[in-house]
Amino acid sequence: MTYPFVKGHGTENDFVIVPADVDLTPERARALCDRRAGIGGDGVIRAARDEDGRWFMDYRNSDGSLSEMCGNGIRVFARYLREEEGATFPLEIATRSGIKTLTESGNGFTVDMGAPRVLGETKVAVGDRTWPATHIDVGNPHAVAFVDDLADAGRLLDPPQHDEALYPEGVNVEFVVRRGERHVAMRVHERGSGETRSCGTGACAVMVASALADGATRPAAYRVDVPGGTLTIEWTEDDRVLMTGPAVIVARGTTDL
Repeated sequence: MTYPFVKGHGTENDFVIVPADVDLTPERARALCDRRAGIGGDGVIRAARDEDGRWFMDYRNSDGSLSEMCGNGIRVFARYLREEEGATFPLEIATRSGIKTLTESGNGFTVDMGAPRVLGETKVAVGDRTWPATHIDVGNPHAVAFVDDLADAGRLLDPPQHDEALYPEGVNVEFVVRRGERHVAMRVHERGSGETRSCGTGACAVMVASALADGATRPAAYRVDVPGGTLTIEWTEDDRVLMTGPAVIVARGTTDL
């Protein structure tokens, strides 16, 4: 079986997109994401439809595990839908964490991520170092830790240690430093993918944690720098998180992976 694919990235968080008729098993997702023997990516999106005919982002991490949604991935999916399927905006996309509405914004898209849930304090650790962290859910779980230097967490080859009772299915962990007024930078270890160049939902969680720590009054907007670029996150007066960032298609082809 051969089938078409499209590859794209959002702030260098990269994804392979395949059609709905592809059986996206964990094994196939791992093969597609393999950076040496496959196409390479942090995850795979199957362009499916839900029961109402709405586009559905069927997303798997690079290790083949399912994820509720992906903030950078949904922008790349929106670019794919516009260029390959003629989608118009505003556009509703269904995910495992609900329906997200996207609008065009310059060379990228703005995603209404919905209301964040701030769920208390926790801890994360790498080796013998431990940091307090804030548990925030923006459709998937995050632990946000402020550090003195982004190098403090080391190479992040393995998932940071976390409360497995609190996060039985794993957690995305963000390490954050302040760069200026309403300006932060982050690194992230994504569950199921490892350390990546960017995480859209992670940037949203980081913004919320930063705004709470700063006592910022909503509406508030923050610049969040990631290794692969910059995202703008706004927390609105009516408790919505809006993420704006780029989405780029870099390749199209066919594969039998």
